[in-house]
Amino acid sequence: MTGTPGRTVVTGAAGRVAAAVREGLRDAGHLVLLDRLPPPPGYRARGNETWVRADIADPRALAEAFAGADAVVHLAGIPDEAPLPDLLRANVEGTHNVLEAARRAGVPRVVLASSNRATGNYPVDRTVTAADPPRPDGFYGVSKAAAEALGRLYADAFGLQVAAVRIGSLEERPTEARHLATWLSPRDCAGFFRAAVTAPGVTFVAAYAVSANARRFWDLSAGEAGLGYRPVDDAEAFAAEIPGGDPFWDGGPQGGAYAGPGALLPHLPDPGR
Repeated sequence: MTGTPGRTVVTGAAGRVAAAVREGLRDAGHLVLLDRLPPPPGYRARGNETWVRADIADPRALAEAFAGADAVVHLAGIPDEAPLPDLLRANVEGTHNVLEAARRAGVPRVVLASSNRATGNYPVDRTVTAADPPRPDGFYGVSKAAAEALGRLYADAFGLQVAAVRIGSLEERPTEARHLATWLSPRDCAGFFRAAVTAPGVTFVAAYAVSANARRFWDLSAGEAGLGYRPVDDAEAFAAEIPGGDPFWDGGPQGGAYAGPGALLPHLPDPGR
């Protein structure tokens, strides 16, 4: 790939991450924005954009959208904790649909929206690298670890270039104690995804996408070495605005409130029903 994005398809284009991705790829040769939903309120198409109403469960629609594409950025799926069967269908089977459609269409690169929650049960005092084994904090994290494994399989078996971007807490600004470690600014989100689309020499890369936060607990070297992107923002600039004394920093998992039985139990089947 070159430093200028070519024809790129973005699935899940109505979601929050897609807005930052559009900024990072605004000079692309063409952007095909694909979602089963209509454009979000306030969306204004640029001259190089086409919105396509389609579901990633529809192989014919994917084949048509992916024809002639240089890259696919796969953002579609359930973005939070949910019952495991729903997550397997949307996030794992959905990712397989996208990878297979890309293979059939001859798309050279697929960028997968993964998540920090694939490793959210590591303790807060541990610096985690992209090479460390998955340690998901819930069913959502399990689905993202499985999606990454599918990406690795397609890279190894079919030579697809795959970048799995482990997104941090994408917010305009940090608003809670955990964000001092996990914040991903919109500017850095755009930078990570642009790099994932355009970086040369990619075979398979898994990298944490988080701003250069002084208190972060994820190693950024995979993104710098494999994608060539170094984040520029730091949540510490907002630390004075965030109340102190949060028990998050006293120990426990990096996933914070996303981890533990309280987060899982609402999504488990009740055998008494």
